[in-house]
Amino acid sequence: MTRLLCLALLLLLPARAGAADDWPQFRGPDGQGHAPAADPPLTWSEQENVRWKTAIPGEGWSSPVVLGRQIWMTTAVDRGHSLRAVCVDRDSGSVLHDVEVFHIEQPESVNTKNSYASPTPVIEHGRVYVHFGTNGTACLATATGSILWKNTSLKLEHKEGPGSSPILYGDFLIVNCDGMDVQYVVALNKHTGRIAWKTDRTGKPADNPDWRKAYSTPLVIQAAGHAQLISSGAGQVVAYNPATGRELWKVRYKGFSAVPRPSFGDGLLFVVTDFGRPQLWAMRPGGSGDEGSGDEGSGDLTDTAVAWRATRQISAAPSPLLVGEQLYLVTNRGVASSIDAKTGKSIWTERLGGDYSASPTLAGGRIYIPSEDGRTYVLEPGREYKLLATNQLDGRQMASPAFCGPAIFLRTDKHLYRLEAGERANRK
Repeated sequence: MTRLLCLALLLLLPARAGAADDWPQFRGPDGQGHAPAADPPLTWSEQENVRWKTAIPGEGWSSPVVLGRQIWMTTAVDRGHSLRAVCVDRDSGSVLHDVEVFHIEQPESVNTKNSYASPTPVIEHGRVYVHFGTNGTACLATATGSILWKNTSLKLEHKEGPGSSPILYGDFLIVNCDGMDVQYVVALNKHTGRIAWKTDRTGKPADNPDWRKAYSTPLVIQAAGHAQLISSGAGQVVAYNPATGRELWKVRYKGFSAVPRPSFGDGLLFVVTDFGRPQLWAMRPGGSGDEGSGDEGSGDLTDTAVAWRATRQISAAPSPLLVGEQLYLVTNRGVASSIDAKTGKSIWTERLGGDYSASPTLAGGRIYIPSEDGRTYVLEPGREYKLLATNQLDGRQMASPAFCGPAIFLRTDKHLYRLEAGERANRK
């Protein structure tokens, strides 16, 4: 498929929230890794196409979010004792705010592949919302960096550290809370930080507490004429009414510790079920009516909603990317593949090498796949594997980049980069 044809197909995608130059949440404006209006560089290095490079203190795998001239991310300093929100000026790369949001006396241990600041913030005009899992959630004023509210009531035992990112829906800040001890989905009033609704996961929890946890970020879709909050947990994916938290329908599976965010398109929902032995399930969303509306939801759809299952070369951490009628995936160990979205049949498979945690993105008609060792592979979408470029930066790359207009905002373990064609390196 040529780049021109791919761009034409993108024009057929549904309109997405947010301005073309903004990246307000994990995986971008639509939450699914699409940046159709972006025009990012094809190639870069430490010496080429770097407008600026700014050191970010501490450690954090949260992705940068962008609104206007501000870029926000979270980080953890002093081995997880100081949990912070950092704001960088989009044009200059200067640090505008570096705010300690929470101070933790005794941080719990986290997996070596995780950090204390892995959930990605979500931003809107005037406010940015940061989440550190069981250690707390907060809202900051973007103009001043002042903390408007905090909530430390969302307690759970992550075991591996926090992973689920928050999302905004209307007046609610919604987050998955799937721990070894408790499993629930909660909505906070975004103005006050108080709990607006909280819904426990239904069904009998697994006997082994380790099999009860999950790290996925929810996605709101429009299906059956209503908004549905799609939330992947251990052993099941559940759709909730995002305004009330009422469970609408579910599909059960075997699996836990799933990380990828669900994807949705052309009437099908795509969900990764497990971390250790991941499968990709395609399913048809059920009904989503409210009580008293004549449509009470669809209940358990395990036996009726699943269109297909794919079991080979499925990504355990990076989220799947849907482009047209093809899904693109990369496994944690560096195998890239494309799957027919309607049938689940393999189209192509190619080994890239390396390890992967960040999710692929479609930007400017190309697919960008970051690896943990600082490389980013750029592919042309299509039914044949076509590598366009391989780009290398210094440092470890765990966070998914943000794509805004002509720029890529890419975070490594030590720096934030603004990558843009025609620029030379300028370090802050």
